[in-house]
Amino acid sequence: MYIKDLRGGETIRSIYMCRGKRSAETRNGKPYDNLLLQDKTGTLDGKVWDPNSQGIADYEEKDFIEVYGEVITYNNNLQLNIKQLRKAAEGEYNPADYMPVSEKNIDGMYQELLSCIQKISNGYLRQAVEYYFVKDEAFIKAFKSHSAAKTVHHGFCGGLLEHTLSVVRLCEYFAGAYRILNRDLLIASAVCHDIGKVRELSEFPDNDYTDEGQLIGHIVIGSEMLTEAIRSVPGFPAMLANEWKHCILAHHGELEFGSPKKPALAEALALNLADNADAKLQTMKEALKDKSGTEWLGYNRLFESNLRKTSV
Repeated sequence: MYIKDLRGGETIRSIYMCRGKRSAETRNGKPYDNLLLQDKTGTLDGKVWDPNSQGIADYEEKDFIEVYGEVITYNNNLQLNIKQLRKAAEGEYNPADYMPVSEKNIDGMYQELLSCIQKISNGYLRQAVEYYFVKDEAFIKAFKSHSAAKTVHHGFCGGLLEHTLSVVRLCEYFAGAYRILNRDLLIASAVCHDIGKVRELSEFPDNDYTDEGQLIGHIVIGSEMLTEAIRSVPGFPAMLANEWKHCILAHHGELEFGSPKKPALAEALALNLADNADAKLQTMKEALKDKSGTEWLGYNRLFESNLRKTSV
């Protein structure tokens, strides 16, 4: 049974991927295991209250496991109390059923992104963007399948593409509404603002930080990737190259949010606003997903506020 279809009070036997496993102790000193179970529809917290019982076989993170237990509601969220667990054998599951995937058409989104790239009238910028998005097959494959984050927002296959396209659409609006903005620079920056994430994060099912991601981070990685693309275009203007890289380096807006520079150009500011807006609205969407009614959901540390759905 898919995680999105679970309801409190059910007793289930199903196969999930063990996304995470952490041993802990109750206040009385009794050991238990915290699990994060995953399929393509979402994640579910699991508890093994007696990990040394005969019904619990050996297993590790990233294993596909068959679990038997009771679905309960705890703090307005579903949780699985696991009574039996075994490692599933190959052939009992299809790995594709356990990778969270964008609800939108990935090929359709990529074609729309390519159409936006084709509308960049500055030949230097367009050729540099095409260096990755048209000519680099390995990059294209990774970009279409990558997530935009480990957990916070767009943490699913195709999430990086979905997020990038949303940011491009917002920047298209900004460019039309504010004549101060250089449309070509802004759109090229929006398309490329998160390209470093294809190296910062590993592919599914891990979707975790790589050594390069931990040590350098996607913002600086992205700037280095732009430098490589710029070098592929003869005569690329030095000032334009610096302005483009500045937009990438400043797109998180604040030093404490990981940007080496704060926005000094109107295009960098617009990119930061678009990136922040899409990330936060998607985070809110995921927090409210599958919630019904208008009950308050409790304090959310990302928004530093108690959240609930709108009444209409």
